[in-house]
Amino acid sequence: MSELRSIPQADLELLRKFDTPTICNVIELFDIRPRTAGYMDGRIRACFPEMPPMVGFAMTATFRSAAPPRSGDVYAGIQQQIESLAEIPGPQVVVFQDLDSPPASATFGEVMCATYKAFGCVGIITSGAGRDLDQVRALKFPAFTDGTICSHGYCHTLAINVPVHVGGVPIYPCELLHGDCNGVTTIPNEYASAIAQACPEFVAAEAVVLDYLKAGKPDPAGYKKARDELVRRIAELGKKVSKR
Repeated sequence: MSELRSIPQADLELLRKFDTPTICNVIELFDIRPRTAGYMDGRIRACFPEMPPMVGFAMTATFRSAAPPRSGDVYAGIQQQIESLAEIPGPQVVVFQDLDSPPASATFGEVMCATYKAFGCVGIITSGAGRDLDQVRALKFPAFTDGTICSHGYCHTLAINVPVHVGGVPIYPCELLHGDCNGVTTIPNEYASAIAQACPEFVAAEAVVLDYLKAGKPDPAGYKKARDELVRRIAELGKKVSKR
């Protein structure tokens, strides 16, 4: 499992106040991974882009629906997931890798999402499809998928709390995730608090240019001055986080 380190609730709440692109920008300042790594690709899209950012720890599973399971109830997997919630710090985000290619049917629907939410989960991500989208939206339960399919087929879970691969990214149990209308990124757990605390300064730096443009009647010289100040502030923030 991903390295477990206690992340203060206040820092998780702070992460929820910023959009996912800002989180990605701040992660870059720490220079802890390539700039093209750690975030899911365009296959994984928000079903409900109007919902606020989702932040939680990955509870992973693999999934198939093209053929019946070799044994057991097709719905037995969700019971095992609920029973395993204690192994993952909260709040949890359910992450499925659909092993069928292409997906044969929906990974989740209303009942599954209502169950997850009732037990404290704050969202779901699948490399496959979803359904019952109107009902899941009414639950205010963020969902991210590669599409929509109306049937559940022979849906069954194969393995729980194992490494999975979703949207081009390996996801490990307990890994911290942040997602919104722009997509989903992982946040290295050991840097999560520092990333959260750096976000306000990063946004304030960007605001220098944005506020200048909003003031009206911009000119090249004024824009350059604002841009230079943004660059200076970002550089200072980068130096600060590199010492952590």
